[in-house]
Amino acid sequence: MAKGAITAAKKETTHSLNHPPYSEMICEAISQLKDRSGSSQPAISNFIQHKYEAELPQNFKKLVSLQLKRLVKSDKLLKIKNSYKISSAEKLELASKESEKPKEKKPKKIEKMKRLSQVKTPDALKKVNKDAKMKKLSEVKTPDWLNQKKQNKVRPLNK
Repeated sequence: MAKGAITAAKKETTHSLNHPPYSEMICEAISQLKDRSGSSQPAISNFIQHKYEAELPQNFKKLVSLQLKRLVKSDKLLKIKNSYKISSAEKLELASKESEKPKEKKPKKIEKMKRLSQVKTPDALKKVNKDAKMKKLSEVKTPDWLNQKKQNKVRPLNK
């Protein structure tokens, strides 16, 4: 096989994959993981593996590490103690890209909060409240067995 045929075969296999570029996948992984101290390389590659499992080549972890190094050199990512964070300039670019995309969701109408005096109580609750009124202590009858215990109790004599 000629050298040109090998490179053509490699290009066909890499272009036949249906995953986004590694830089986008890495930025998505870091933003989704939301680690305060940054995301480690194994965490990023595990996230990418679970999301794009069928579409990735076997050596994707090596490609991820190379892309991480390239992104750090281009100042799109910051490396802090073996963890990677998205730089502030890259955050601005990602935010502008997201704002350019048309939003399909319609905004919900926000209802104003009503005061407690304006809220109507359902009739079912009103009936329950009327039936469950507290009785006064004088209205409550003492059970017979309790009265019998009081009468049978003998008090000791004080000496």
